[in-house]
Amino acid sequence: MQTHLLDGKNRIRARALLVGEHLDLRSLETTDRLAGFPLTVAAGERGVAVLFRYGAVVLFNLTPVEEVGFLSHLKPLLKEAFDEPEIEENDLQIDAEGSERVQGGVIRLREFSIEHLQIVADVLAKSAVLSRYEDSISGVFERIEPFAATLRGEKRGRQHDAELLSHIGEILLIQHRMVGLVEVTEKPETLWEQPQLERLYARLEDEYELRERHGALERKLDLIERTAETVLNLLQHKSSLRVEWYIVVLIVLEMMLTLYEMFFKR
Repeated sequence: MQTHLLDGKNRIRARALLVGEHLDLRSLETTDRLAGFPLTVAAGERGVAVLFRYGAVVLFNLTPVEEVGFLSHLKPLLKEAFDEPEIEENDLQIDAEGSERVQGGVIRLREFSIEHLQIVADVLAKSAVLSRYEDSISGVFERIEPFAATLRGEKRGRQHDAELLSHIGEILLIQHRMVGLVEVTEKPETLWEQPQLERLYARLEDEYELRERHGALERKLDLIERTAETVLNLLQHKSSLRVEWYIVVLIVLEMMLTLYEMFFKR
């Protein structure tokens, strides 16, 4: 790491912020960067920023003023910015003699190398994403429950069906983003070149329960998919039944007209 970064501190603050749905990093890839995959750049006077395409930014050793300035600089590159970012933060401390671990709520590392910071950034960013999706899915579940309860009833209107399908669509969009963009369960590319950091990543992944939380979300998403299939089948059946009744009514009308002509128009 460049000597001027982090002020030679042995304890710094890391803040992961999920600020939007997508961050266009193409214009930053040609700038002076500290590392790529994920893109890592200097930020503020003595800080470091790790950027992810799925809208997460992890900042190390930035003051509040520097953080505001850096995020403002990223605004033109951000798509579908959130009104309130999802934040995950923790302290990092150098512990050259001990094992790399989380102790007392502090992430202890042998050194503040770029690769170490990238591993920490990957875990904090994924945790922030999971927190946002957990809140989103929980909220949609609460809204879906009363609509799903009407599936057994006969007083379900088109508005109920449309709203239920809208909520289900929202969940399926979350699933697409979580699987296609974030890849929560995938290991960071940094480990390909730095396999000695595998143990650190495993400990952080376990500390933040990434796989367990991802599994819980997948189970909820699976339930939503099955609910969506049920709703669509019911709507299809309802539509088919309506068409059948239209046919029956037309047949009855035709028979009545035929009878009328037979008995009253002789």
